[in-house]
Amino acid sequence: MARSNTTRRRLLQGLAVGTAGLAAGRAGAQQQDESIASAVGVEAPANDAGRGITAETLAEAEKLFDVRYSDAEREQILIGIDDWVERSARLRAVNKPNGLAPACVFDPRLPGVSYREQENAVRSSGRDPGPVPSGEADIAFAPIWKQAIWLRQDDITSRRLTEIYLDRIARHADRLECFVTVTPEIALREADQADRERAEGHYRGALHGIPYGLKDIIDVAGVRATWGATPYRDRIAEADAHVTQRLREAGAVLLGKTTSGAIAYGDRWFDGITRNPWNPNEGSSGSSAGSASATSAGLVGFAIGTETLGSIVSPSQRCGTNGLRPTFGRVSRTGAMALCWSLDKIGAIARSVEDTAYVLAAINGHDPMDVSSLSAGFEADLSRDVRGMRVGYNPAWFEGAAEADMAALNAARDAGVELVERSMPDLPYDALFAVVEAEAAAAFEELTLTGRDDELVWQDPPAWPNTWRRARFISAVDMINVDRLRRQVMNAAGEMFDGVDAMIGPNFAGAMLVITNYTGHPCLAVRSGYAQQPTRTIFGGAADDSETTFQVPHVTSLWAPLFEEGNILALGRAIEDRLGVVDDRPEGFA
Repeated sequence: MARSNTTRRRLLQGLAVGTAGLAAGRAGAQQQDESIASAVGVEAPANDAGRGITAETLAEAEKLFDVRYSDAEREQILIGIDDWVERSARLRAVNKPNGLAPACVFDPRLPGVSYREQENAVRSSGRDPGPVPSGEADIAFAPIWKQAIWLRQDDITSRRLTEIYLDRIARHADRLECFVTVTPEIALREADQADRERAEGHYRGALHGIPYGLKDIIDVAGVRATWGATPYRDRIAEADAHVTQRLREAGAVLLGKTTSGAIAYGDRWFDGITRNPWNPNEGSSGSSAGSASATSAGLVGFAIGTETLGSIVSPSQRCGTNGLRPTFGRVSRTGAMALCWSLDKIGAIARSVEDTAYVLAAINGHDPMDVSSLSAGFEADLSRDVRGMRVGYNPAWFEGAAEADMAALNAARDAGVELVERSMPDLPYDALFAVVEAEAAAAFEELTLTGRDDELVWQDPPAWPNTWRRARFISAVDMINVDRLRRQVMNAAGEMFDGVDAMIGPNFAGAMLVITNYTGHPCLAVRSGYAQQPTRTIFGGAADDSETTFQVPHVTSLWAPLFEEGNILALGRAIEDRLGVVDDRPEGFA
């Protein structure tokens, strides 16, 4: 149910405690407020001093921020408080499109540290793909490194590969609820173009002719990009995202837009819940829900996902895919929905480690239109012998760890790496969550102020609507100190990675998923085995009281120093080869 006008007015005016604003020009500012507010659909603030903010109001507000002022101090704060509130209201009335980034830009690089220059080159593992299988499912589930060789050798056409995937999407996608929009016309046109180009001797690289799925928060001109959310379900993209352009230049074939949890959170979107192919009774986790589900079920060759705080790693864990989250700034976000400007990253979801390297090679590169974009070459050698590689780990992470995590650690040891103990200091890492909460609330302020956040399907306490409302009460002073804590964590992570080529551990152990997202370090989620699990909620707990369990996949995380994705790709391939689980398929989709 929509909020009352009174409630909306209070949201618009807000509660601000601080120094007094300037009163000059209030009449002209009020007139401007009304015209701007009308244009963006937000109620303008009333120009009066009767907001009811008293010393008692401040005394109650102090409880939210864990501060305590004297009566005299409160009386002093009240002087000019109406000007402060009105200034905030004028700011809110200004139209700020989703793509408008803050002036302060996050840079993961540490001062005084030099980073290795790299060429743009990926060396394949050199493995023999064997002949093209006779069964279409076998072709569909083949990793793209095999498909790329078959295409280049003219053993199969992109047209046939695309038709296989379109047929599988038609048969399975509804059950998994993993596609928002399928684009068969685009797919077949791009497949035919790829076949013509290869026949003419024009080879664009490993992705040339490979069909893929694109997360629905990334734009394709003329195609819906709904962000998974009811308020945007009819949104049509006006231009291609930078990543879309890079993939088209690489010759990849767009099959369609895969589902995203609403506003890049979870697996619940405006028209359903995306399913885990290994247990369709449960969601696929998110927010790259459809990308992981479709890849796991063999509906695409690979998919593009995004991660702000686990949205590649978590659905890869649930669906058993390999997910590569690159160094922050390596891949442009231009044309992708902004959730958290200082955290958002775009990466690959695939069925083998080697595949993720080819995808990153295609989308890596500087973009002057993205203020956070960095210019960094990308080297990876998938044939690299990892013997002697120094790999950090914390023994405490593996106490009581899943069998698959232990198997991954043992596989790394068997590959000849040197395991080195590493740890991070005891810091309040959960305080960092304020960054994503506040940035997301700012990015989608319009939904909160107009009451349109009520249109989002998920309305539980952990969901975005409540988070955004609560974020209004984050102190600006505390936010700056959170950012200072983030700098402290970056320095500590730099020390942890000093002298090692990679780190290994369970995905969520030691707050490493949180730490490395906030520091910008790359992560590779490697499929490492299986576990017996009940049907789970989005947060991993049992969804019901049934004692029924399902065999579901498990992945283990590898982390690397900034810009050194090549290290974890080589290590991940070595682990993958030794564990021998990557080719297994979910029943019902084989």
